[in-house]
Amino acid sequence: MVRPTGSWVAMPTPFTEDNKIDYAGFETLINRQIKFGTNELFVLGSAGEVTLLTLEEKKQIVKEVIKMTKGRIPVFFSAAALTTEDSIAFAQYCEQQGADGVIFTVPTYVLIPQAAVLEHLDLCMGSVSIPCGIYNNPSRLGVNVEPETIAKLVEKHPNFIVDKEAMPNVKQLVQVKRLCGNAVNILCCDFPKYSIVIPTLAVGGCGTANIGGNIIPEEAAKYSRPWTDMTIIEECREEYFKWFPLLEMLYTLSNPIVIKAALNILGLPGGHLRRPYLDFAGPKYEALERMMDEMGVIKKYGVKK
Repeated sequence: MVRPTGSWVAMPTPFTEDNKIDYAGFETLINRQIKFGTNELFVLGSAGEVTLLTLEEKKQIVKEVIKMTKGRIPVFFSAAALTTEDSIAFAQYCEQQGADGVIFTVPTYVLIPQAAVLEHLDLCMGSVSIPCGIYNNPSRLGVNVEPETIAKLVEKHPNFIVDKEAMPNVKQLVQVKRLCGNAVNILCCDFPKYSIVIPTLAVGGCGTANIGGNIIPEEAAKYSRPWTDMTIIEECREEYFKWFPLLEMLYTLSNPIVIKAALNILGLPGGHLRRPYLDFAGPKYEALERMMDEMGVIKKYGVKK
């Protein structure tokens, strides 16, 4: 059973000029992640502009990405939806197609109480046999999945193996680890405003669910390793502190606005953003390009067109 560990990169969805899914671009980005040591991929998350995709597009992405990655790198897909029934249906579709795992969230906007959170996730996890996890992001979803809820789900569902945390509360990490031990792998976002990468690894977390790896995949893999010895700890700190300013720049606006701009600077198939997003442009774009140049990112990862 695949258990996300290390650098788990949340991928953007590349589009062609006529606004269709760029599958050749997807393959280019996937091959690059494999080349530079990324451990797993996460597809159809917020970085993938998932709310701007049709259900048919999402299903086709699942199909095509599995073809590109099977036996090469594990891929989890988001099964988030506005209703429990839709989450279950999409998760079951992913399982039928051969996905390595699926991720569930609390439905957005409805602000359900914790008892409903438990029931929703319980039904979702019980609907599939492949590995599954949660993406806990209260700032986007409006509701926190409490550690006690996570512990109840871990006890009931052996296939619940990863907790992807995005919140500025180290107590959440500590409590999940206390209550669940090694039954669930804790990974965190690399959002600099939260700065929970170091605390997550320090409490025994297993890595990061990151967007930085889209631009600096080899470096993200280094700062995402579980802390098993002092050499890894020192390298993690060194890499994370070095690349922190770039992460701050990449998170200037909601994902994947700046990620796609950075990919385009590198000559990679980021493509445009779907509306209502606006493409990153002007002085901020120039500042991003300048930083990437000064930090050696363009020299290392740039692709000649």
